[in-house]
Amino acid sequence: METFLSAVLGELISQSINFIINKWSKPQTLNMEENLQRALLRAEVINEEAMGRHITNQAMIQQLGMLRDAIHQGYYALDAFRYQPHSGEDGRHFMSLSKVLSAKDPYFFSRTAHFTEQLQEALDTLSSMIVDLSELVMFLMTYPRLYRQPYSMHILLGNCMFGRQMEVELVIKFLLHTQPHSSQELEVLPIVGPVRVGKSTLVTHVCKDERVRDYFSEILWLCDSNFINDELACREGCVMKHQNCMPNSNRGNRFLIVIELSGDLYEDAWNRLYLASKQSFPSGSKIIVTSHSDKIAKFGTTPALTLKFLSKEAYWYFFKTLTFGSMDPETHPRLAQLAMEIARTQKRSIIAAYVTSYFLRDNFNIHFWHKVLSFLRGIIQKHVSEFGVHPLDLLFQNRPVQHGRMAIPSEDIIIYDQYHRSSQEEVPEIRIQDLLYGSIKRHGKFDVLAWRSQLAPYYSYINVCEIREQKVTGAKRKRSMKDRATFC
Repeated sequence: METFLSAVLGELISQSINFIINKWSKPQTLNMEENLQRALLRAEVINEEAMGRHITNQAMIQQLGMLRDAIHQGYYALDAFRYQPHSGEDGRHFMSLSKVLSAKDPYFFSRTAHFTEQLQEALDTLSSMIVDLSELVMFLMTYPRLYRQPYSMHILLGNCMFGRQMEVELVIKFLLHTQPHSSQELEVLPIVGPVRVGKSTLVTHVCKDERVRDYFSEILWLCDSNFINDELACREGCVMKHQNCMPNSNRGNRFLIVIELSGDLYEDAWNRLYLASKQSFPSGSKIIVTSHSDKIAKFGTTPALTLKFLSKEAYWYFFKTLTFGSMDPETHPRLAQLAMEIARTQKRSIIAAYVTSYFLRDNFNIHFWHKVLSFLRGIIQKHVSEFGVHPLDLLFQNRPVQHGRMAIPSEDIIIYDQYHRSSQEEVPEIRIQDLLYGSIKRHGKFDVLAWRSQLAPYYSYINVCEIREQKVTGAKRKRSMKDRATFC
């Protein structure tokens, strides 16, 4: 008996010691949360200091890009931990969409798994990066400051190219690179990426840079509808976006030609265009060609620049900042939880982020946000079950999308396609949110304003829509009549 008690007691003592060792050898989740918050503050100081300076060193730009990625990852892990669903009805409600879509879209994942590991991974990445950037911080002081007016972050993000700093500098580096005098080659940079990822916005942003405007005497824009065999007509078909008449010994007589393609360009057509450009434009001129097809990469004299949609971490940072504006999300944890779920339904679309975030900010009410989330989930579940894809995937392909109306459940909106208009063209008075969440009435096909960009080239994105009554089956009609008789 004594031997048995001794063995049991020894086992209990051993387990207790192991428990204490494990408890204190691993950092507590609360400590990790606090440490990550401090690391994020330190990283933000470095990032904001860098954003306020005119940096040209490509290695530093790449390091800062990695730092921004780590910051977005850190905030995402921190917010996912803070705003994770709790047990009970709300938790089951929040998880329903993720369970349905996880097999079809890796963007939707289980929020209940590995929160502690995500915190630790984000903390380790950010901490090691801050240590590695100690020399970079010293070099930052040697770069001149940019003039900036005071701003709120949500205003800055609404008027800047979020997450594209590295790509901007890569394009500028290509444009300012000087070839040897013996070279007669006309340099070409292809830029490829999905529809509405921001290719035109990136190029326009680069063309507004003073370094580029001082280097080229003229900046010409050409779309694929202007392609004809006559090189003079091709020259006249270009749209001049910039002409610099001020004297500058560094500028010379160089042209920058920007070619926007809506699809592919056949090789023989490109060869004719390239030869005509080489003969027509002065030495030192350069070409940028953009398309959503990666087949244009073979036309480049330098590797193509590929634009991708924002990562889920960067997208959440962007969406959260726009949605809450000058308010602190930590003071509204339930709203922040809802915002994180709504952001996951947006397919990392920049246009969807602007439309939805501004609409939520104008209706800052938890019950309304709940209703919006349920509405969006229902639309996505319907498309996934019927077509196997997210409705935004269909919209990106300019395929018709059948979308419900939150205020009028008996009606649907058919969205046929999306196109853009220039800043000089008129835009519709009806906004897309008026259709999705309002009760506005229209007949036939009509145009609605999805979003008016505050960034050059200041496009207005237009949707062609139609309102239709939902088809009611016999069973639904019978049930409706029965319910009506009951209430009468």
